[in-house]
Amino acid sequence: MRIKDGFSGQRQIAVPSAGVREMEQHPTGKDLHITDIGFYPKAAHHYRERPHGGAEHIFIYCTNGQGWVEISGNRRKVRENQFFIVPLGAPHSYGAAALTPWTIYWIHFKGEKALPLAAPLMLSGCNSIEVSERSRIGDRLRLFEEIYAALDNGFTGENMLYAGLCLHHFLGTLLYVEQFRHTSIGSAGNDAVDLVIHYMRENMEKDVSMSDLVDFSGYSTSQLNNIFKQRTGLSPKQYYLQLKIREACKYLNFTDMKVNQLCYKVGVQDPLYFSRLFTKVMGCSPSEYRCIQKG
Repeated sequence: MRIKDGFSGQRQIAVPSAGVREMEQHPTGKDLHITDIGFYPKAAHHYRERPHGGAEHIFIYCTNGQGWVEISGNRRKVRENQFFIVPLGAPHSYGAAALTPWTIYWIHFKGEKALPLAAPLMLSGCNSIEVSERSRIGDRLRLFEEIYAALDNGFTGENMLYAGLCLHHFLGTLLYVEQFRHTSIGSAGNDAVDLVIHYMRENMEKDVSMSDLVDFSGYSTSQLNNIFKQRTGLSPKQYYLQLKIREACKYLNFTDMKVNQLCYKVGVQDPLYFSRLFTKVMGCSPSEYRCIQKG
């Protein structure tokens, strides 16, 4: 089975053709503008094929799971923390791995400055974004959400122009990775607990296990539990869960995402299980929390 969309928790926006034409004629918008944007979590059976290429450049960032891409006859595997860009007009196909389907963020874009910005990112095929002390993966994904929210607020010229300017910044974080990482405010410290918390934040959309934290930190399970409880009063697992719920509260407060959409943003695949976790920590369901906050 092969499907283009229709995944549980997916989000996507297609800019109307009139809006695209407006950007093509605007002095700023013609440089770089978005035609489509979306997020597909655990996209089982995802498959797209365009034998004659697309009308835009296509950016796809895999944050979890695996997939593959074939561009002009050159096929590559895609794993988590990798992204690629399909050039405008290039014959291509791509899809999710059968056993470990990918979670992807994607943007279709074009404009007079699109190719100069995208070309350096096309050279190596699949580019990796690994978690490190200064990786700022979470900051980049929040920038994606800024772009999405701008378009979700309506297709006014101002919203589309703002989304395009944010895309400049987004691509800049990928073109100039070291500059992006070393201009952050409040980077993780050198303390083991700080570094592990940073790792948790950078992997908010995944289900990081204790063994993952042990491998990253270099401490044994008992050592990591001890230093975490001394600093935070919680085990690493408890702290990670609270981080996820706090992040979920932000989405409930500041977005219109449904529970079956935002649960993927905090690494929980089952909306019902997420609701139970949220209720256990916060004392009310996600929908009740949203109603209380919006009072």
